[in-house]
Amino acid sequence: MTGRPEEPRIRRSLTLHLKGDWGTANLHRVCGWIAQELTDRSGPHTRIAIWNGRGFSDSVRAVGRGEVDIAMTTPAAFATAALDARGVYRDESFPELRALGVVPQRDRLVVGVHKSVGATTFAELRDLKPALTVATSVDDGVNHVGLAAHALLDRAGIDVPGWGGGFLADERPFESFEHVLAGRANAVVHEAVMLPHWQRFGPDFDFLEVEPEVLAALEADFGWPAATVDDEFFPGRSAFRTLDFSDFLVLTRSDLPDDVAHAIAWILGETRHLIEQQYRHLPPERSPITYPLDPPTMGRSPIPLHPGAARYYDALPENR
Repeated sequence: MTGRPEEPRIRRSLTLHLKGDWGTANLHRVCGWIAQELTDRSGPHTRIAIWNGRGFSDSVRAVGRGEVDIAMTTPAAFATAALDARGVYRDESFPELRALGVVPQRDRLVVGVHKSVGATTFAELRDLKPALTVATSVDDGVNHVGLAAHALLDRAGIDVPGWGGGFLADERPFESFEHVLAGRANAVVHEAVMLPHWQRFGPDFDFLEVEPEVLAALEADFGWPAATVDDEFFPGRSAFRTLDFSDFLVLTRSDLPDDVAHAIAWILGETRHLIEQQYRHLPPERSPITYPLDPPTMGRSPIPLHPGAARYYDALPENR
């Protein structure tokens, strides 16, 4: 580890509030990792609480409003709209948001329709106007999956209720995938593409490429980037473009003390083996955290880095 940034020590005791996910998913795991390692390197009476949340715009607002010190949100790029009051943040901006780092997760928002529908493109869907029962997440202004699914379908001219269909809306992906596997839904718009459910129902579905003008509009209006699903990620399906749904963002405000921000960035980069080992039973491309983690990459955030965190990433041998 020659030339690595020096391990931080904070002499005073800290009291911090973190916010993760519902309680058993990946964002809570990352919070637990940060809490453990920061407590080990801080004063003897340090207390760190992890609040349950949803991991979406609720996390961004909780940090921006000062309800918690640090929160996890995904996908990382969706937080950029909070800096200048776009999209769901149009009534409340948070220009003081800062990043401590990014935990990589290669994910996509994917649109699939059952082969019985007979549509392999959005243009064919618009021509057929089939009655679709779409499994996705709730569109309540908080859940990023539901928010993005409805925005994408709307921009693509897919009028689900107008064509006699409807939505099966749930909070987490597992409920949505159960609708698909049970035959209650003939369409799905969702993320977590590394989960095995996709491979189970995938042979019966066509996965649609999102049209370039739709992707361009979503990025221009909300800062949502596009990405590619690789060849054969779904067996028999060539590469196609859709919305990027990648990465867990470790979010804070500019008023977090510099030494705390620096220590957390150091923990993310220098103790990464502790989180990696929880996923190594899975191939990297099928893992909810895309290991091996690379510290310089973890410092490339869609929102500005906190100066204390930037000090760690700038000191990395790879960045000198």
